[in-house]
Amino acid sequence: MREIVLDTETTGLSPADGDRVVEIGCIELINHVATAEHFHVYINPECPMPAAAEAVHGLSDEFLADKPVFADVADGFLAFVGEAPLVIHNAAFDMGFLNAELARLGRPALADTRAIDTVSMARRKHPGAPASLDALCRRFGIDNSTRTLHGALLDAELLAEVYLELIGGRQPGLELAAAAPAARAVAVADRVARPPRPHAASAEEAAAHEKFLEKIADPLWRG
Repeated sequence: MREIVLDTETTGLSPADGDRVVEIGCIELINHVATAEHFHVYINPECPMPAAAEAVHGLSDEFLADKPVFADVADGFLAFVGEAPLVIHNAAFDMGFLNAELARLGRPALADTRAIDTVSMARRKHPGAPASLDALCRRFGIDNSTRTLHGALLDAELLAEVYLELIGGRQPGLELAAAAPAARAVAVADRVARPPRPHAASAEEAAAHEKFLEKIADPLWRG
């Protein structure tokens, strides 16, 4: 089963207000295990970067000036995600931005039914608990110490680990099986067989037994 863990960075909070995608990061999962395949691109939004957004992800106008526009990366992005389910933290946000970018190009939208929203999963599993990516990393003991700023690829990598925990966690039995040392050979020393022990009663033992039986009145075996 192929799934894509996906995250974006943007110029703001609303594609309806003209905000654009500036970074896409995707991680491929096969049977819930991350592979070496990923998709990552920075995008020139063709508009100025608001200071508030730059403070979140650190992507400046100068950095993005020579990056491709979305029209140049759309085919590569769509080819990478294919028809796989999309694992996204707060899926409505990222799907809204990606579909707005696709709509500008006259391309079909990504179906909302493809999205697996890890925020909703976290709230169902832990009602009332914080459901941000940082909070879930702390809950599951996932190291996010390098996350000083938001970044689409780093956040997708962290989300892949969070998603694994939300669907049931790692299977330690499999890890132990993989790490188990090879069975040790046990040396067996040559043994000298002892001669069989005699089991027949001696004459003295037989006489003592008869004497004991004489004390039993009317034994059945003498009837």
